[in-house]
Amino acid sequence: MPQNRVFGTAPSQAGDVTCLLALWIDTPLGAMLALASHEGLHLLEFVDRRGLEREIATLQRRLRCSMVPGNNSHLERLTTELRDYFRRSMRFTVPIVMMGSEFERSVWRLLQTIPAGTTRSYAQLAKTLHRPNATRAVGRANGKNCLALVIPCHRVIRADGNLCGYGGGIWRKHWLLDHERQGLEETTQRSPRSQQMSR
Repeated sequence: MPQNRVFGTAPSQAGDVTCLLALWIDTPLGAMLALASHEGLHLLEFVDRRGLEREIATLQRRLRCSMVPGNNSHLERLTTELRDYFRRSMRFTVPIVMMGSEFERSVWRLLQTIPAGTTRSYAQLAKTLHRPNATRAVGRANGKNCLALVIPCHRVIRADGNLCGYGGGIWRKHWLLDHERQGLEETTQRSPRSQQMSR
């Protein structure tokens, strides 16, 4: 999506309105768009994600705000942590703002507990939430996540082990899972216990 279609306010007018700062971040999997306020990160998506313009419009409507190009401490931290993620450091500490229903937020919080290099099924997540019949609702909440990688919805797969829909594209989901598994293997090989066992 062209950058000039993202921003609703000129940078010179940013001081006159409540706004989200928008940053274009290049990654090995393509450009990502990050939106943040003083509270934290509101959105992180690949710019070719289906429905991105709709996500942005919904966010603007809920916050009654405009967006301008810019940077702040949260976006600076995110940029560093994204760079480290693609170097196989899988930890994100950037503050986030989750805007959704209580159920959606409960799903997103649960996604954050899935360790890098591992996966869960929609059914497993529903059972963990003590709502075993809510598999489809979990899937819908997963699809509404607008904080890619930071809230790792790419770690959710079908019960049969097959990959399923991902807003950034199935090829990216496959790449991210392989990337994390390789990082997990490298960490395991470097652990003191593994080194002792190999002696």
